[in-house]
Amino acid sequence: MQAGSVMGNLASAIDVSSAEAALVAELQAGSEQAFAQLIAQYHQPLYSLIARSLQDPADASDITQEVFLKVYRNIRSFHGEASLRTWLYRIALHEASNQRRWWTRHKRQEVAMEAPYCSRCDSDADGETPSLGATLADGGCSPFDQAVQDELRERVEAALRQVPEAFRTVVVLREIEGFTYEEIADILGVNLGTVKSRLTRGRAALRALLAPRKAVPACGHPVEVSR
Repeated sequence: MQAGSVMGNLASAIDVSSAEAALVAELQAGSEQAFAQLIAQYHQPLYSLIARSLQDPADASDITQEVFLKVYRNIRSFHGEASLRTWLYRIALHEASNQRRWWTRHKRQEVAMEAPYCSRCDSDADGETPSLGATLADGGCSPFDQAVQDELRERVEAALRQVPEAFRTVVVLREIEGFTYEEIADILGVNLGTVKSRLTRGRAALRALLAPRKAVPACGHPVEVSR
C-alpha cells in the first residue's frame, strides 16, 4: 500500500513536471493560448497573495496585471532553476514589495490616519483557531453556512492583515498556498531557519489576534469577550 502510494505520488510529480515543461516551451515560443492558460491557472492565487501583501488591497488588480506583463516579457529568461509556480510567486512578491514602498512614500499621506479594522475573532468550541486554509477556502455550502463562512473569513483576513508583513507572507505561502519550506526559502531568497522562525512568529501573532480578549468590569471579575 505504502509503496503504491509513493509510486503514485512520483508519477503525479512527473506528470506535473512534464506538463509544466510543455507549457514553458509554448510560452517561450510566444503562444497566446499558452499565456491565456497561464493566466487562467494562476490569476486568482496570485491576486489573493498580492491582496494580502498590500496595505491597500484595492491595488491588487493592477499589480497582478503587472506581474503577468513581467512574466510575458521575461519568460525567455526562465531556465527552470525553480518551478514555474515558484518563479511566478517570486515575481508577484517582488511587485507587491515595490508597491508597498511606493505606498509608504506617497499614498499613505493621502489616507486618513485611522485605527486598523479588526472584526470579532472567535475560536471554536475547543478554543482552537480554525486553520487558514480551511477558513479562507471558498467551498460550496448552504446559504446560511456560506454567510457564517464569509463572516469568519472576514475576521481572519482582518487579523492576518495586522500580522507584520515578513511573517504574514510566510504564513500565507505555507498555510494557504501550500508551499514547502524549501520552496518558500527559494521564493523569498532566505534560508530554511529564517522561514521556520518567521512561520512560528507569524502563527503566534495570528493566534494572539484571533484569541478572545479578557475584559475586566467594575466588579473586578474578568469576562471573556470577542474581538
